[in-house]
Formats: sequence, C-alpha cells, structure tokens
Amino acid sequence: MTNSISTHLSQWDLVCSLHPLKQMIQTIYMGGVLTGAIIYGGLSDRFGRKSVLIWSYLQLAVLGCSSALSPSYTVYCIFRFLSGMAVSGIILNGVSLKVEWIPTKTRTLVGTLTSFFFTFGQMILAGLAYWLRDWRKLQLVVSAPQFIFFAYSWWYAESSRWLVLNRRSEEALKSLHRVARINRKPEIINKLTLEVLHSHMSKEIESSRSSFTAFDLLKTSQIRRISICLIAVWFSTSFAYYGLAMDLQKFGVSIYLMQIIFGAVDIPAKFLALGLLSYLGRRVSQVSCLFLSAVIIFANIFVPTDMQSLRTTLACLGKAFTSASFTTVYLYTGELYPTVIRQTGMGFVSTMARIGSMAAPAVLILDEVFPALPSMVYGGAAVLASGFACFLPETLNKPLPDTIEDVEDNRSGRGSGSHLKEGMSLKEGMVSPDDLGVATRYTLEDQPVSLQTEWLLLSCYFVPLFHLTPTKLFLLCEFLPGGSETTASFSVQTFLLMMRDMEVLVFTVICKLLQFLLEDL
Repeated sequence: MTNSISTHLSQWDLVCSLHPLKQMIQTIYMGGVLTGAIIYGGLSDRFGRKSVLIWSYLQLAVLGCSSALSPSYTVYCIFRFLSGMAVSGIILNGVSLKVEWIPTKTRTLVGTLTSFFFTFGQMILAGLAYWLRDWRKLQLVVSAPQFIFFAYSWWYAESSRWLVLNRRSEEALKSLHRVARINRKPEIINKLTLEVLHSHMSKEIESSRSSFTAFDLLKTSQIRRISICLIAVWFSTSFAYYGLAMDLQKFGVSIYLMQIIFGAVDIPAKFLALGLLSYLGRRVSQVSCLFLSAVIIFANIFVPTDMQSLRTTLACLGKAFTSASFTTVYLYTGELYPTVIRQTGMGFVSTMARIGSMAAPAVLILDEVFPALPSMVYGGAAVLASGFACFLPETLNKPLPDTIEDVEDNRSGRGSGSHLKEGMSLKEGMVSPDDLGVATRYTLEDQPVSLQTEWLLLSCYFVPLFHLTPTKLFLLCEFLPGGSETTASFSVQTFLLMMRDMEVLVFTVICKLLQFLLEDL
C-alpha cells in the first residue's frame, strides 16, 4: 500500500502557524451538534418526529457529499457545522421513535441491541480508514448512503403518541392500522377506533398544549429534578468517556488496532448493560456503570507507568463501563420525559454530553500540576454523576408518560388516568396509552411474533440510529499517519467523537435474533 496519504493537513497546508486550525474542525462540528440538538429537538416536538428526521437525512446526505468536494478550509468548516446539526436531528428523532413505538416490556432489549451498531461501526471504521487513505474518497463512501436512508425514510410511521397528543387522531389511527396490516393482525383494525383512542387519552389530550419550550423543563418540580440530574449524568458520562480515550493514546498503540480494541470491549459491556437494565432497573444500572467507571479510573492512578498492559486493560474496562452508561442514559432519558416534551428534553440534556467531550481535553493541562490530577477529575465527575442518578425515578416496566402532568402525578403518588388503565387489554376492545404505538404489535400476548413484524420495527425505527457513521467519519483522514512530507497528529478523543457508529451489513441477522429473543419473552 502506498505511503502517500491525502489528508486535510497536506491539502490545505495546515502546518506550522496554521496547525491549530486542524483542531478547530472538531470544535466547529461539535458546535453544529450542539445547535442541532437545541433547534431540532424543539422543532420535533412541534412538527413531529418524522418530518424533522426526513429533513435531517436530506441535509446530511447533501452536506456530507459536499464536504468531500470542499474547495477550501472555510467551506469545509461550514459544511461540517451544518452536518453536525443534521446528526443531532437524526439521532434524537431516531431514539424518540424507537421509545414511542416499542412496547414497555421490550424497550430494554431493543434499546440495547440498537446500541451495538455503534460498536460495529467503530470496528468496521478501522478497516475503512486503513483501506481508504484519501479523505475525499472516504467522505464520499460514508456520505452517499444517506441518500438511500432519505429515500426510504418517507416510509416511516409518525409517532402515534405524538399525533394523538397534537389532536391528529385520525392520522394516528391510520398509522396504527397500517402497522396492524403489516403485522398480520387484521382483527385489531376493527377494535382500534377513534372512540377507543379518545376515551383512554381524553385527559392527556385536554391537558396537552400545542407547543413547549426548554423553559418547561424547569417549571415543574419533578421535570426540573429530572433535568438537573440528567444534565449531570450526560456531562459526566461523556467527560469520563473521552477522558479515558485520551489517556489510552499515551500507550503508543496503533490507532487502527485501538479502535478494534475499543469496539471489542464494548460488546460484553453492552450485554452487561442489557442484564442490569432488565433485572435491576434503569436507576441502579446508571448508578453502577458510572460508579464502577470511576473506581477503575481511580485504580489506574496507582498502577505504575511501566505496567502498560495492566494500565491499558483497566482503561479499556473503564471505557466499557462508560459505554454501558451511554447505552443506559439514552434509553433512560427517553423514558423519563413525557411525549409532549421528550425531544426538547433529550436535545437539551444531550448537549451536556457534547460540552463534556469538549471539556475533557482541557483537563489534561492539570497534568503539569500533578500527573494524577486529570484522572482524579474524570473519576470525581463520574462519582458525582452517580450521586445525581440516585435521585432519578425508576422506569423499568412502566408506561411512558405522555404529559407533564403524568410525570408530576407519578411523583405525588396520585397516578394519571392513563396509567390506571394500563392493564386493559385489546382482547376486550380496549386500548391503554402505552399500547398506542404497539397495540397492533402485542395485542395477543400468547401468539409468537413474526419476522415481518420485527422487520417493520427495525426498518422504521432502528435504522435512524444506524446512520451516524457517515457523518462522524468525516474527520478520520485528517488523523491518519502522514505521508513523506507531513505526519498528521492524532487525537483519540477527536477520532472517537466522529465515529461511534456505522451502517453495517448485519440487518437481517439482527432481525432474526430479535425475533427469537422476543418469542422467548
């Protein structure tokens, strides 16, 4: 393989006095992610998950390919900022659609399985980076599939919960009937009527408003408490995650091999998260993952520097627990916020993760004061966040809240009308609010589900989570080992930030696996 590698540094002469501009690309990209989380989160609660998701796909496809054709550094940075916005729009709406369509008892399984695509993408990315040594080619390869995602995104079904709460019940009913036909449950079409929907969500419909803002996250006591705790959890999880990543770059391991290692340790960690989430609940899982990652970070302080194998092992183990914490907090956040403000809330708290990832490199300056001080800060933040997580309410096997009043009533112990009706079965011609998105899928609990059902769920609601690699790969070639003239410095923190997931060719396998797992439940 040739040693001549095309990077941004070599093409735009980002060397000597211009070398800091290389790092600016990451900052600009993350600024776009932050902006997108705020803007698209609010727009989704107002205009719907599907419409914002479709637009985000198109924006990402066009700007991604345009980035590969950028004639200058300035133009490239503009495209990166707008691409970052699109990434937020896709991941936030993908998570919400998944949470709002999947039934209560399988949200844990589905949420954990989809997180594996982050891991698969990370491992496959190492191979792509090694194979494609030209940054323009790499960006085209990872951007072009977005047009395919945009094309079939029109087939997605809008969240029925959101439609009902926004007084678009007829559209919600059509969506549910469509799912019933695909799931081969024709008997549900006659049982599920507008009257049934309205009778079981009358209170939620009456109490819902047309729009909400980020200020509503702080107005009521329980939502305010949830938001403050999640801010700490999101920030500290990302802060510790990238802190560990930067610590690992000191060990002199090949960047390609390091990504394989990172992906490999994620696999058992996420299976662990699945077990914890299923049997111990969300709160205990979140607290445990954060606290254990802190313990490992602190333990690594006392390992002698000449014991590199042990230090690397502990760092990878700590990274695994922070990865499990990410898996948990994505699912947990979607379950804590009510439907009417779910996207606004997720967008707001997820920005804290981006701030945490950008703050992590600054802590390395403390190394000059005391070598162990950065690790103490990373570990201390994780311990503090685990304390905040203790104050979050448990959501395991509980129906999703639809309104802010639902959340406040649960805290006071009164319970909303929707939750009191949770046990009603469609066999009796009734529908509970938590079944709105899945009534046509899980009505007859004693009947095994079909692969066609799983295909619908995966293709409609999981694929939005798989898109991210094409955007996060864009900066990869900047950090490939340089050619004869220029050697590009590599930041593991930046590398990881841009490549946590990827569309992989295991779609059918996951469908089949999910079918078998759900049949056993």
